Amino acid sequence: MSHTLLDMRERRGLPEHLKVLLDKYPRTGWPAKDQMASLTQFWLDRHLMFRRLIAQLAGEAQAFSDNPNQAREFGQRTPRLAGFLIQQLHGHHQVEDHHYFPLLVGYDDRLAQGFSLLDLDHQALDLALQDYQSAAQDLLSDLSRQPEAQPEAQPASLAAYEGQLSSLERWVERHLFDEEELIVPILLHYGEPSF
Repeated sequence: MSHTLLDMRERRGLPEHLKVLLDKYPRTGWPAKDQMASLTQFWLDRHLMFRRLIAQLAGEAQAFSDNPNQAREFGQRTPRLAGFLIQQLHGHHQVEDHHYFPLLVGYDDRLAQGFSLLDLDHQALDLALQDYQSAAQDLLSDLSRQPEAQPEAQPASLAAYEGQLSSLERWVERHLFDEEELIVPILLHYGEPSF
């Protein structure tokens, strides 16, 4: 498999050979979330939470970019939201890596390589989260040093923060989408594991 198919920052979806169950259970045919088994519902809800948190962080950054007078509000909300996102994503990936994936990988040998792909995603996302956290800390540090007399000034670190957040948003979405298209068909076909 080529590097481009492995790297979530470059791939455009799951490689074709990992879509064997997705072809049988396409996303458009999945039951409504409230009709899925409880683990699948919970797992998809977590993914939705990550998407909403990132969208909220992006909205906060855009509001601050559009109106520098929002610096104080941005500085109050962003650390809480960003910290929660980082903590929850790390925890979610640890649970997947140590509990769910080791069980699910044995369900269908044809899809084993997909779990290696998801593992590589998790490693890349750990680095992306570090880069995002660093950019957020730099921006918040700059805001804390900004004189109250200049609320219209935007620190240069805002552009770096927005760039890191935008990259993180793209990569998290790519990972979540591909993970769902690998895992949900497995759960629909074979049923949920019992813990």
